[in-house]
Amino acid sequence: MLNFTDQLFFVIFLLVYFITLVGNIGMIILIRVSPQLNSPMYFFLGHLSFADVWFSSNVTPKMLENLVSETKTISYPGCIVQCFFFIAFVHVEVFILAVMAFDRYMAIGNPLLYGSRMSRTVCIRLISFPYIYGFFISLISTLWTHGLYFCGNIEINHFYCADPALIKMACAGTLIKEYTMRTLAGLNFSYSLLVIIISYIFILIAILRMRSAEGRKKAFSTCGSHLTAVTIFYGTLFFMYLRSPTEESVEQGKMVAVFYTTVIPMLNPMIYSLRNKDVKEAMSKAMSRAFLNK
Repeated sequence: MLNFTDQLFFVIFLLVYFITLVGNIGMIILIRVSPQLNSPMYFFLGHLSFADVWFSSNVTPKMLENLVSETKTISYPGCIVQCFFFIAFVHVEVFILAVMAFDRYMAIGNPLLYGSRMSRTVCIRLISFPYIYGFFISLISTLWTHGLYFCGNIEINHFYCADPALIKMACAGTLIKEYTMRTLAGLNFSYSLLVIIISYIFILIAILRMRSAEGRKKAFSTCGSHLTAVTIFYGTLFFMYLRSPTEESVEQGKMVAVFYTTVIPMLNPMIYSLRNKDVKEAMSKAMSRAFLNK
């Protein structure tokens, strides 16, 4: 028999996952079918939504299955695969956010040259880097995870397979894995955040040079959604990965990790749609066309 807590968690996570899929897939479709969203900014936003779908789908279905199961198990290969895609899409997302910050700088700092400098070819090259690099880093990190040794009863103190919980549970091979995890996470998250900070310094300089108050307001509005997403995303990342995986940190990290893997992918479409005039107008037109076609 399922206890009330598991039933409640199942309903909550199922609802959040449903909203995540609808919101992000809806955003991808909207960007594809709306001519007014045919720009590099929304091209990158579409890929952020794509990454959110896969990021959430890597964890949530198995977590839902375990909530309604008596055994609550995952195979060792399944655990390794889950770790691989989790780390891969974490890095994909952080570097997509960095690319989006650079794109905002190009649009605001060099509006006359924006169309030529951010051509389709350039956009494809920029968006290819997060995927290639993210999966490469994940492969290295997962190989170190595979090198951990486990003794006795293996019970993961987490909602899904995550490096901090696995390190805490392992009885050998943890030193290299922990060092690798913290070093790679620290370097990559710091580097991508540095790109974002530098981009926004130049964006701020460009905005302050604008003579039009309306232009400054529009520029700040355009950047607001991205800054909100960056703040939430990086805040949880640094909390999760840049601390030693002690018993206390693992317990605290469990709830933060669930928020990170389930709630943030749900929030991103809301953040970018509710605060974006173009997205709201495109959504309104798409809904009008859908009703008229009926």
